Amino acid sequence: MKKHQENQTNFAGFILLGFSSSPDVQGFLFFIFLFMYLLCVLGNLLIILLIFSNASLLYAPMYLFLSHLSLADIGFTSSIVPKMLQSLVSQSNTISFNGCLTQLYFFVIFCTADNLLLTSMAYDRYVAICRPLYYTRIMNYKCALRLAATSWLLAHAHSLLYVLLVSDFTFCNSQEIPHFFCDVHPLLKLSCSDTSLVEMVLVSEGSTALLGPLLFILFSYIFIIFKVMKIPSRSGKYKAFSTCSAHLTTVTLFYGSLMGTYLRPSHTYSGSQLKVASIVYTVVTPLLNPFIYSLRNSEIHTATKKLFTNWFQKN
Repeated sequence: MKKHQENQTNFAGFILLGFSSSPDVQGFLFFIFLFMYLLCVLGNLLIILLIFSNASLLYAPMYLFLSHLSLADIGFTSSIVPKMLQSLVSQSNTISFNGCLTQLYFFVIFCTADNLLLTSMAYDRYVAICRPLYYTRIMNYKCALRLAATSWLLAHAHSLLYVLLVSDFTFCNSQEIPHFFCDVHPLLKLSCSDTSLVEMVLVSEGSTALLGPLLFILFSYIFIIFKVMKIPSRSGKYKAFSTCSAHLTTVTLFYGSLMGTYLRPSHTYSGSQLKVASIVYTVVTPLLNPFIYSLRNSEIHTATKKLFTNWFQKN
């Protein structure tokens, strides 16, 4: 135990290898990721502003979940991208052990919150389409608030488990992380502790936390599809499916990249595969979500016009 404490006390931190050591490539990547990050934050902030400035949207469960999803997306990408941008522009790619744990903590929180909020949105769509007469009784504002609060509480508990397990590792060999942020699998590969038990816990618990909500979403949409197919008119079917299209697109992007990243043993990962998959769910998906949910959404369009009309009239 004493040796473990000495190793951790003397351990300075990690070196994030990032994408490339070439200054020209790093400069190009800096402006690309800076643009994507700013667009992501502004887009999600606009969604939150539109919902909270419009009572009819705020008290609708689907849009309440969407505002929390946008908040989670901002936190998700903000826990990763600023440090990545700093490394690209300053050539300082080191991160302390405590800084690494902090980044991991917030990364897992927002990732898990995204996961659970998407599940809540699927339940909302199921009730709205499959049990429309009972929708206001089952899925009211208080129920939506409880589901959103539960999502955040479970996300914090899930993240705390990961950080507590990783904080007990010893790192006495290579300090280089072949990634652009502190993720669980690269840390497992760097540790000189016996991580077999921890990896088994993380894989089993992580798989449950990921696949459980995903299976719930899939079963919800199976029931939705059966219900929609019974609608006699083509326009009715189209209208029902259109209310789910944005959510389905987000679910596909988010879970597709996550499953390809985390549902396999850590020794099977290559640095390039991990980086590409991670870019999809940490940067691309949070960036696209505001566009996905607003592109063909008449209520968002109306709220946007109302917001800008009021703003121009005041100015």
